Amino acid sequence: MGTPITGMNPAGFTQREADLWTDERGLVLSLHFFPLVPDLPAPLHEPDRLRRGLAEGAARAGAGLIEAVTGDVAGVPAVRQLIKVRRPDGHGQVFLGSWTIPKAGCSTVVKVQAGEGATTGMREAVVLNQVGPAAYFRPHPYAYDLQGALPYHVADHEEWDAHFPDHPLTLVRDALRRITPTVTFDPRFSSLPPFGAQPTWAPPMPPAPPAP
Repeated sequence: MGTPITGMNPAGFTQREADLWTDERGLVLSLHFFPLVPDLPAPLHEPDRLRRGLAEGAARAGAGLIEAVTGDVAGVPAVRQLIKVRRPDGHGQVFLGSWTIPKAGCSTVVKVQAGEGATTGMREAVVLNQVGPAAYFRPHPYAYDLQGALPYHVADHEEWDAHFPDHPLTLVRDALRRITPTVTFDPRFSSLPPFGAQPTWAPPMPPAPPAP
């Protein structure tokens, strides 16, 4: 089954299979559809509770929520997340950026991810040296008492992206920012009741086009 996304401009990416693209810098772009009530901790109109719940959920998984922002994709309410996780082999981190577009009984996700290569920790070391340890590590802004997550620190802030244009976090942010305005939805999806309303059936989505 395909997704309710009917249009998107993945310029710079090469399609590998239905709903999956990669680029030469190691970015992976993927689209997803879930015919289930979205697993979000709060509705979008309660951003503080939503962000805290997302931060706690990431921490329970051993990851770290960098930021979560509510907004819209093609006029449909959505939440954007940036998350960092440890690589399975323990060498460096993988950064994931996504828009989750939830409806009462289903959701679709646009996700971009990229992992650190052979050189890891350079961004963190440079920023730590510049700002000092006292200003580097901070309580999580969405959950000051958060435990168990990857550390929250200022090196992940967007203001440092320009200093590290090839860092995977920078690349993920840039790709998501570039792709998001090009996304369009099947009107049947856009018109579904919003997340938090009484769940309803999700219309079947048209099959995804075959990979070239």
